[in-house]
Order: sequence, then C-alpha cells, then structure tokens
Amino acid sequence: MHTHLKSIGIKNVEDIKRYSLRQEGERDILKIYFKKSGREFLARSSKFKFQRQQKRVSGGYKGDNFTNMSEINPTLRSIIGELDALAISANREKEVKEQLLDDLRHLEIVVSNKIKDMEEKIAQL
Repeated sequence: MHTHLKSIGIKNVEDIKRYSLRQEGERDILKIYFKKSGREFLARSSKFKFQRQQKRVSGGYKGDNFTNMSEINPTLRSIIGELDALAISANREKEVKEQLLDDLRHLEIVVSNKIKDMEEKIAQL
C-alpha cells in the first residue's frame, strides 16, 4: 500500500501531518509536512516538483482550432489520492476518539448522579 508515496522516498507514511500543492509555471510543487519529534525545533518537510502534462485539445466542433493545455501529472494525481486517503483515515480515528471521550464523560455524569441518588436514599433510611 502507498506505493506511489514510497516511490518518491516517503518511508513512514504515519509521520505525514499535512501537504500543500501549488503550481509554478509548468510545474506542480508538492510539499509534504511531517510530524516533529520531541527533539526537533522545527517540523520537517519535503518538496517534490512534477512537470505538468501537456495536451493539445480541439477548440470545438466548428473548426480546426487547437489549444495547448497543461494538467496535473498522473503520478502526482496518484500521490495526492494516497495522501487524501491518509487524511481521511486520520480524521476517522480522531472522530472515533472524540466520540469515545464524549461517551465516557456522559457515563461519568450518569454514574455520578446515580451515586448521589443512592446516597440520598441511604440518608433517608
């Protein structure tokens, strides 16, 4: 899994924090930011440049007008797909964790209220 990320030298996909993508001329610049360890002052990042794919497309059905266009590199598209999949799974884990913590807090309130009720009943006896 994550074969495209590994092909550009990303060994530990678990360390990826986020990424950014921008276009400079005929190149797309992908910057991947990694989680920093306890000893590091600044977060690490890696920058990758991909040449945009050139295409010649027809301008319409009426004439022989052709236009040169560029689009994202297919390899980069695959890498972004893998990065997005990592982000989605990280968000799901975070959502599950938050839901479990909310359930735990609610359980604490319920148990605390039940204990108070039982103590009041004992005091009345």
